[in-house]
Amino acid sequence: MANPQSTSTGISLQDLKPNLEERPARTTQNDLSTTPSETDIMQQSLLADSQVPDGGEAWVVISGCAVVTWWFIGTSYCWGILQAALVKEGVSSSSTLAFVGSLATACISFLGILNARIIRKLGTRRSAIAGVFFLGLGEVLSGFSAMNIGGLFATAGIVMGTGISLCFMVVSVTPAQYFRAKRGIANGIVYAAGGLGGAVISFVMNALLERVGVQWTFRIIGFATWATGLPAAYLIKQRVPIPPSAVVDWRLFRDIRFVLLFAMGAIATFPLLVPPFFLPLFTASLGMSSGTGAGIVAAFNFSSALGRLLCGLCSDFVGPLNTLFISLLLSALSMLIIWPISVSLGPLVVFVIVNGMANGGFFSTMPTVVGNTFGSARVSVVMGMVVTGWAGGYLLGAPIAGFILDAAGGENKGITGYRPAIFYAGAMALVASIIGLSIRLKTDMKLLKKL
Repeated sequence: MANPQSTSTGISLQDLKPNLEERPARTTQNDLSTTPSETDIMQQSLLADSQVPDGGEAWVVISGCAVVTWWFIGTSYCWGILQAALVKEGVSSSSTLAFVGSLATACISFLGILNARIIRKLGTRRSAIAGVFFLGLGEVLSGFSAMNIGGLFATAGIVMGTGISLCFMVVSVTPAQYFRAKRGIANGIVYAAGGLGGAVISFVMNALLERVGVQWTFRIIGFATWATGLPAAYLIKQRVPIPPSAVVDWRLFRDIRFVLLFAMGAIATFPLLVPPFFLPLFTASLGMSSGTGAGIVAAFNFSSALGRLLCGLCSDFVGPLNTLFISLLLSALSMLIIWPISVSLGPLVVFVIVNGMANGGFFSTMPTVVGNTFGSARVSVVMGMVVTGWAGGYLLGAPIAGFILDAAGGENKGITGYRPAIFYAGAMALVASIIGLSIRLKTDMKLLKKL
């Protein structure tokens, strides 16, 4: 086991602590322009990583993050069930409704840098409470605008998206403050809760839609989000203040690893939401019932939870970059090989399991990659910048698949109508996996140069 008082850089923590205590953070009159030096950031990361509890009360904080993730990821990944019901009600087309769900998740990117600053000012607890409040508010308000596509864009899109984005940033930056050796598994547990939430919520949503309709389904999910999410958010406390830093650290673009990571995330997010958004419509086009469609979505989300947990564990043993590459490659191969031939329930279940696990692995591995590559003191800034690059994929990935589906004849064409959209998603995932391999190779080269 490596000595916790030393690192591969050869700088001891005993040498760093006096410097940190004696020298105040470099600031300017405008807090936005605060730009600590590279040495300052490295020292802050080394000291912060040396003092993490790696257990104990940290698991209470992780449990709070897990419940919050249960709701914001679970509801996001179940949009396809609501989308299918809204299409059946004649509210709008599948491609337009996909924009609503995409807009909500795209807010993670649009507000990523702003949320990093909000968390630094308010702390993780207040930010988490605000995030859960907006998430539930968007769902409750959607109950009053469910039959109006414009209203859904405002409530299920923007209001819910604001909550989703704040919750996402909180649970992305918090585990790094409490874990180092177990950082991968901690992130895996947090994001696995989102997959489990999606599995449970998919069945709940389908049952509610059959009994109380679309409008009350939105409202009940919103009230449940508040009832359990707000107490959980209160458990998410900040261990140490997030150090002052620039909102955007342009120096990161000098690091080829960051450039490749930014590009990979920007491309990888295009196909990620295609399966969960379109699986309910896909099963209906094959003549399966809405209950079967909900079961398929639940299986996808459960597999996603398993993938998030396993990838978090693998990150601690085989490395987060290796794990990230494998998850992206499996996502691509499952969409290019398995989904196009899934004309019956058996192959479709295989696809759902493989793609769900790979899909979940991307989200649970990214914060670990950022923390291990750029240091825990930099997580909020780097994650804010990285997720900003996901905006295009989150907003346009699923709608593009919807437009391709419409151009190929629509949902009634069955598997032949879906194949062009499936190949589009698979190709994007394959390109992202190639870039992920490049990051791995660049990191190896950098390590060799240091030896």
